[in-house]
Amino acid sequence: MTRNRTVLALGVPDKAMSASHAKLVRDGSDWSIEDAGSRNGMLVNGARETRAELNDGDIIELGETFWLFRSRTSVTDSEDDRAPDLDSSQLTERLPGLRTFTPELDDAYHSLAKITGVHVPILLHAESGTGKELCARALHALSRRPGAFVAVNCGALTDTLAASELFGYRKGAFSGATDDREGLVRSADKGTLFLDEIADLPLPLQATLLRVLQEREVMPVGATRPITVDLDIVAASHRDLTALVRAELFRHDLYARLAGYTARLTPLRERREDFGLLVAALLSRAPFGRTARLTPNAARTLLAYHWPLNVRELEQCLTVASTLASGGTIHRRHLPELIRAQAIVPAPALAEVEPPLDDVTSNQRKTELVALLREHRGNISAIARATGWHRVQIHRWLKRFDLDPRPYRC
Repeated sequence: MTRNRTVLALGVPDKAMSASHAKLVRDGSDWSIEDAGSRNGMLVNGARETRAELNDGDIIELGETFWLFRSRTSVTDSEDDRAPDLDSSQLTERLPGLRTFTPELDDAYHSLAKITGVHVPILLHAESGTGKELCARALHALSRRPGAFVAVNCGALTDTLAASELFGYRKGAFSGATDDREGLVRSADKGTLFLDEIADLPLPLQATLLRVLQEREVMPVGATRPITVDLDIVAASHRDLTALVRAELFRHDLYARLAGYTARLTPLRERREDFGLLVAALLSRAPFGRTARLTPNAARTLLAYHWPLNVRELEQCLTVASTLASGGTIHRRHLPELIRAQAIVPAPALAEVEPPLDDVTSNQRKTELVALLREHRGNISAIARATGWHRVQIHRWLKRFDLDPRPYRC
């Protein structure tokens, strides 16, 4: 405590940061950040600043460490005494295999874990690529039901074959039915049936599915007696089912049966505090990802991108980038062109005095510049676009390493 003010000092294992790099200052409900005389300076949303007012979602760069500013971190469940986690190693898995720093998503996982025990139908509202099936599988694992987890893509079901695929058929029920088939619903008996993109289920099948949910019975094609099933139901859609009900494009009685408990899964653009968790997890699964690391320019580009296809798009991006980098350092040029083009990142203004490079870093930078000169045929503008480096800085390095771009232009 100093003059009735509390000072919190945070230490970060980042060699690129100064001993006293920056300080956060609170004025009522407003926050600002000030450079504390660091040798590398600081960036806020990709632009070099000495002082900046902070808004929710701002990205701060100190050394090679990225910080996300949130104006609030409180947990919304007033009956829960959970405190926000600051260390990823201490994060609690509310659902098996799923962790998050995002308060809203953490609340959703926490509530879903409670609901799982009472076996009511669960409806997940989420955009494509957010991990709806991963969440459904986690709910199945938590339920400890002995049956299988069966996923059904309702959008892929055709009117003519959907009934037999979902509910099975008896031998001889139609041409080609050479044996009995139990169908997808019965395959999930004593387990969990995941109905993905339920809004795309044809209207005639909605009535049949409603009976399954009401009576817990399945009538296979060609059968004369129904078969009892014991199911947990998880449905998901990226569309607004209530709007479809009002437009009479989705049965209101089926919606009532499916929406025992409704949860929203947060899209990637709204959970950037989880970026480190997700990147580490996705790289660990990529063929060349376990030894890969990101340069600040590459990380800045990823954070600036909107991610309309969510985690699935991030996974594909990292798989490609780590492969192109052969498991080494992922540079901005290794990222897909679409992401580089649409991620609006201002070129950081250069400090008056450039931080010195040690011998190892200097040799790596020279080798990298030579490779870039060859790849882009000595075009400095193309190198700047691919890497996010400032053109002036590239010319400084060329001079330092006695590299002439002209021989590479042939």
